[in-house]
Amino acid sequence: MKFYIILIILSTYAFALDTMPNTADATKSKIETKNIASDTSKKSMQKWINSEFGLQPYRTNYLLPFSIANRTYHSHTAGEDFKNKEAEIQVSLKLKVANNLFGLNEKYYLSYTQHAFWQIYTQSAPFRESLYNPEAFVIFPISDKKSCLQMRSLKFAIAHKSNGQPNTENNPAYNGFNLSKSINYVYTTLRLQHKTLITDLTLMTPYLGSSDLTDNPDIMKYMGYTKVKFTYFYNKNMFTLMLRGNIDSRKGAVEGTYSYPVYKSTYLYAKVFSGYMESLIDYNHYITKFAIGVSFSR
Repeated sequence: MKFYIILIILSTYAFALDTMPNTADATKSKIETKNIASDTSKKSMQKWINSEFGLQPYRTNYLLPFSIANRTYHSHTAGEDFKNKEAEIQVSLKLKVANNLFGLNEKYYLSYTQHAFWQIYTQSAPFRESLYNPEAFVIFPISDKKSCLQMRSLKFAIAHKSNGQPNTENNPAYNGFNLSKSINYVYTTLRLQHKTLITDLTLMTPYLGSSDLTDNPDIMKYMGYTKVKFTYFYNKNMFTLMLRGNIDSRKGAVEGTYSYPVYKSTYLYAKVFSGYMESLIDYNHYITKFAIGVSFSR
């Protein structure tokens, strides 16, 4: 039954992404607008018919029905036994809210990413953790044709990431463990391009001092303040390599992904992760994991 649910989600999502935003849904397909006198009303109705709400993919949207880690996940809830096999789902969308406010052709966005770890291979199939990651950011384009860096854009962002769990520090059932994990942070990313190689250089830090890290006061030790990501295109193939870390603690993570188009907006997608902060609940546990499935954006 669990696999039927995954197949339904997969087929529905793929079809929806493949048909947006130019195809009206069946309930609106026969609605006429040509005889509407008001141009403004006609335009509003047409956008509603076409479901044009300005949402675009942000980070990779994927469904990975199978992933396997090098160790069994620890359950912090009594009566739940987790396995080292699970599914992963990520939905990530952005919305442009403003443009060119300072005459620099900059673009302003709001985004939301949800990343879920689903223990479908256990009997009750709970979600091990769901991560909620809203962001607000601005991107300044750079037309750099002379320097060796070949800079393309500069991004400034403010973000929040949490697992939405209650504070359980004083609950004796959890032996002092706090289920709630979160971080508020800011980051900036400089994007470079050398032919088919895209390089993203990122600096990140928590904001408001340490007051926003009470759930996990040592999280930056494992998350790190620096990140570099390489994206390389070879014909239809796309490869990424991400390295993130803290120089002082010598802790961090590396992640590699591969994608290849299989049908219109659907891609074969595989990733390997090794390091810390694969999820927030286990941010200070080292893990190596392989996952495979499909993505609906790159």
